[in-house]
Amino acid sequence: MNHSPILLGTSSFTAAGWERSFYPKGLRSADYLTFYAEHFQSVEVDSTFYACPSARTVSNWAARTPDGFIFSVKVPQTITHDKVLVDCDAELAEFLGTMDLLGSKLGPMVFQFPAFDRWKFPTQKHFLNVLAPFLRKLPKNRQFAVEIRNQGWLDATLADLLREHRLALVLQDISNMPGFAEMTKKFDPITADWTYIRWLGDRKGIEKLTMTWDKIVVDRTSELTRWVDYCYQIRKRGVMIYAYANNHYAGHGPATVDQFTKLWNAKGFPQLTRPRPLRQERTLFPM
Repeated sequence: MNHSPILLGTSSFTAAGWERSFYPKGLRSADYLTFYAEHFQSVEVDSTFYACPSARTVSNWAARTPDGFIFSVKVPQTITHDKVLVDCDAELAEFLGTMDLLGSKLGPMVFQFPAFDRWKFPTQKHFLNVLAPFLRKLPKNRQFAVEIRNQGWLDATLADLLREHRLALVLQDISNMPGFAEMTKKFDPITADWTYIRWLGDRKGIEKLTMTWDKIVVDRTSELTRWVDYCYQIRKRGVMIYAYANNHYAGHGPATVDQFTKLWNAKGFPQLTRPRPLRQERTLFPM
């Protein structure tokens, strides 16, 4: 049986509270990414959503990580929110050119769209009329994913458009959007030979409990168990999986990934690959 890879990581490699809970006390912040890459195979970079990083920054990311490490990056909001895919060729070219500095370490690039107000797009059709011509312009030799925050737009029509262009539909576990179980009853959300999962949770709810992301504060065992089973089924289809845990999902991104891995192993599923440490691991829990 073909078991495609699962690349697990977190949404960013820094957060308040990660020192001692993940990073060893006294570790220089400049060494965080290198340490992170000894424990995870991939990271989702959220900061690129706010602005295209400098060439120097991206080159440093590449230099501080081993061969085989993968960066997934969010497309700048200038493209997805401000210009909404129109008259943004220059911004897209700048972003793609900068990300190319990662070379083989560049993974999926995510277009995260907001929950558009009706004055902008009265219906899904109006949005797709903008999205479709934009997708035709994207380079075919890169991986792109689309995240939608309008509940009524997650359907077979959207999936078929993404499938036509071999883009992945982001599968998100977030409080105000339908889950994968609900979606799969209506249509097949796997739209490429790879897929992209974001464990996001309830941002407003969890921020009432903590703003220091150093430990689990919300028990997500039942949700993660369902995700483990679903990911196993996806892998059996020969689909590669990129999956990232946000701190807001349970309180601590690294611990969420650790829990997913333990639940996976407890079911006796094929062993997940993991990075080979360059030095003795010093986290507070084994990954």
